[in-house]
Amino acid sequence: MYLDHFGLSELPFGITPDTSFTVITRSHQEALNTLLVALGSGEGFIKITGEVGTGKTLLCRRLLQALPTGSVSAYLPNPYLAPRTLQLALAEELGLAVSGDSDDYHLLQSINRALMEHAAAGRQVVVCIDEAQAMPLETLESLRLLSNLETEKRKLLQIILFGQPELDRKLAEPSVRQLLQRIAFHYRLHGLDRQEVANYLAHRLRVAGYRGEGVFGPRAVRSLHRASRGTPRLLNILAHKALLAVYGEGRHSVRLGHVRQAAADTEGADRPGWW
Repeated sequence: MYLDHFGLSELPFGITPDTSFTVITRSHQEALNTLLVALGSGEGFIKITGEVGTGKTLLCRRLLQALPTGSVSAYLPNPYLAPRTLQLALAEELGLAVSGDSDDYHLLQSINRALMEHAAAGRQVVVCIDEAQAMPLETLESLRLLSNLETEKRKLLQIILFGQPELDRKLAEPSVRQLLQRIAFHYRLHGLDRQEVANYLAHRLRVAGYRGEGVFGPRAVRSLHRASRGTPRLLNILAHKALLAVYGEGRHSVRLGHVRQAAADTEGADRPGWW
């Protein structure tokens, strides 16, 4: 690879949601602030949507790190589950020893008792559901029923739905209209603007150990912004391929041609008229 060529200690543009590379962008910070305010006010349902690659999973991890000490969190990355299976997954995340043979009534009672114990101890219970657009409608409805668990003062369970825009269309279905009405806070993630792209590229290079001059000049940044439409995951892929092209030529700075090569080799990259 190009690590030694650029004096890097690790690859700067991986596509896994590594919080050590986190760049605080306007959209992500606004989303995180929305989440913290909603959780602090005791809302039962919160929704975050964004296109593929806008950093929803990374935002979820940032939120879990920002929760107050003593909070209890559950993370469900794959919610394409039947209602009962979702409840079993939640029970497992809460550390309950529930038998798969338990009937629905006793399963729900076990979850309710655990939530009551957490509430009595002053612990906030937050469930983060990633890829929520994949949830069947009947499972979404079962979530609403779970959210009915409450005391006179507070919700026992706060649920955050992270999903692609298809989640909004699913929540518009008449069969889950009651759930939609319970979502008091929501936020739509946006792509990076051009200056944020420049900061993003420079920051990730610094975290990866780069100590030289700017690898990505203004034209390269402008081209990467257009090609990626400011989508972080796509930007990572394009920047990685551009660095490969630079390394292959023995150079140390990314030019417009390198970005064009990367875009031509990347599904989903924008290249109208080659800018």
